[in-house]
Amino acid sequence: RLCELLDNAGRGWRKLAEVAGVEKRFKCSAEELETCSLKVLEPRGSPTQCLLQLLAERDCTLKYLLGCLERMGHTQACQVLSSAVQDMIRITVQPESQVVAKGTRVSLTCWATGPPGLVYQWFCGKREVPGATAPELVIDTATPPGQPEWYICRVNCGATFAFSRWAHVQVEKSSSPSSASGYCPTMAGLQILRQPRPCCLAEGDTLALECTAIGNPPPQYQWFRNRLPVEGAQAPQLQVKLVTTAERGSYSCRVFNLFHEIWSREVDVEIGEGPGQTSMAPPPHMGCSGSALPPCPKPPSPPSPIPAATDKVALLIGNMHYLHHKQLKAPMVDVHTLSALLRQLDFKVVSLLDLRKAEMQMAVNEFLLLLDKGVYAGLLYYAGHGYENFGNSFMVPIDAPSSYTSAHCLCVQRVLQSMQQRHTGLNIFLLDMCRKRNLNDDIIPQVGALQVTANIVFGYATCADAEAYELSQGEFSNGIFVTFLKRWLLEDEKITVLLDKVAEDMGTLEITRGRQALELRSNLSERRALTDPIRPPGRDESSARNLQWAKAHVLPESRHLRFDCGVTVQLGFAAEFSNIMIIYTRVVATPEDIAKCEAKLTDIPEELDVDLKCTNKESPEEVGSPLAPTWSLSCPSCCLYSRLCGLQKLRQELVFTVCLQYRYRGMDDFVEERQTVSVGKPLIAKLNLR
Repeated sequence: RLCELLDNAGRGWRKLAEVAGVEKRFKCSAEELETCSLKVLEPRGSPTQCLLQLLAERDCTLKYLLGCLERMGHTQACQVLSSAVQDMIRITVQPESQVVAKGTRVSLTCWATGPPGLVYQWFCGKREVPGATAPELVIDTATPPGQPEWYICRVNCGATFAFSRWAHVQVEKSSSPSSASGYCPTMAGLQILRQPRPCCLAEGDTLALECTAIGNPPPQYQWFRNRLPVEGAQAPQLQVKLVTTAERGSYSCRVFNLFHEIWSREVDVEIGEGPGQTSMAPPPHMGCSGSALPPCPKPPSPPSPIPAATDKVALLIGNMHYLHHKQLKAPMVDVHTLSALLRQLDFKVVSLLDLRKAEMQMAVNEFLLLLDKGVYAGLLYYAGHGYENFGNSFMVPIDAPSSYTSAHCLCVQRVLQSMQQRHTGLNIFLLDMCRKRNLNDDIIPQVGALQVTANIVFGYATCADAEAYELSQGEFSNGIFVTFLKRWLLEDEKITVLLDKVAEDMGTLEITRGRQALELRSNLSERRALTDPIRPPGRDESSARNLQWAKAHVLPESRHLRFDCGVTVQLGFAAEFSNIMIIYTRVVATPEDIAKCEAKLTDIPEELDVDLKCTNKESPEEVGSPLAPTWSLSCPSCCLYSRLCGLQKLRQELVFTVCLQYRYRGMDDFVEERQTVSVGKPLIAKLNLR
């Protein structure tokens, strides 16, 4: 309908492109507008459809599009767009029921899509929770344990509304063995309270296994039988009625959330022909370490031609702000895009921007700690300046001098040699950098012979002695390599076949034809894909690398600061990358005698990369990040935002001051109160990369 209205009218698609282009990242080039106009020559072609597709690829929101149509004065198009989405409020993230230890804070989350201006309201039972008008509800469980509290969230736009499902929060005494005694979600991430138990059943019985965990964010579940996922088994309880011998085997449960994962013990389920013995859930007072639980039998290794894939890990580095060389734009967007896609494929991802040489080396060292025998895939992606001499590739850190040599850079082949020593099943290098000869460097590095492992894949963004290019499409656009790579990355294809398809696609781009072409080097002898599923690891082999990975992804917990004047300020955190964090402040409670107040961050450590002109901003877009639309969704409204970069440079815990300025009714002067806040070492700072 929009295409019908905008394809031929005077206030049509060209006017929409002009109005939308006021925002830099939505501005279309002359070539893109020409491509849109040529769509009229196709049987069902539509210039408007082509333009909307371009805007969609740049993450244009429905709210922004509607605003553009309103500025055009196209009332009919506005009505069509508004009416089409008015009844489309859809809950995309439901709040999860949780069992928590007394004294911990728990977060319930409800996200919805729909028309602009969605309003959230949380309820406890039938009572509105005062001030709970954000997608996230933080509950203080310091109250005594008792009956579960039931929570639900209403999302509305005008008279149209939708309710989330109910979630109950059960608080357990910290002295109970089944609760997380001393449990701290910030450090531990997840903890299993109730482990599945082995059982022996007869055909026709009901199989009932249970795995209960607590965590923040709330845990999710996936059951496995014989180390393969059980379809549809994504709840704490696994129940199968009328079992047959086909259900016998070893069962375990993968428990995970956004930042962490752990596995339950693996238990055997025997199914015979005689009378069975139903599985009994452990009593409430028994936890995962209770003495009444039987010892965990060692599971048999099921015969399978697929290697035991216990983990897939990725290190993504993007260098943009060089001190002595041309600055780049695409690495930030490229790293963010690949992070999101690889997480969909169950990769553990560490994403870092703007690293000096020592920081790059330390980041690689920490990455190597995540790799071990049984790790299915180790993937290293680098976007930034680079070069190639004598068959060796070098990644250039941001502090490299103007005439740099291999002594100032990291050699990719040395990283590969270290990865081979970790016995990783599949080693993937995606190098989005130039491969021109460095005339300042005549040293031939002595890397040493590589092992013959038949598991190495190199995907170069360009050929040897050639350059890799960026497209001038604004701040929020991918580089050429990732523009085509993201189209295929989620496909269930052998990695070499996938990269071949990317190369074919890149070859269709006219402006780089004859100048940049993907080069694939591989000695991979088996069919291995990025989509291959992860299987349950043993406790010993996974705990160290899980802890190492979890360290780099722990955000400080949201907290409430109470000032002497009676004002309460919420302090919240969001991660843009593993070394870039957003801090937001929001006034959540104000006494009636205070007319105006706001809370700002001050005294931020000098070693961090912080532009003071971009701190304490009223909108996410003002903090200087083109990725603001991606992380601002997790932040409540009416906040002041600050962006802290270079967390790997922190020498000590992150300490800053929250300065509250307020004015009483009937008075002109502002009063000031300050509180010093310490949030420990957030995200990658815990790994001490400096």
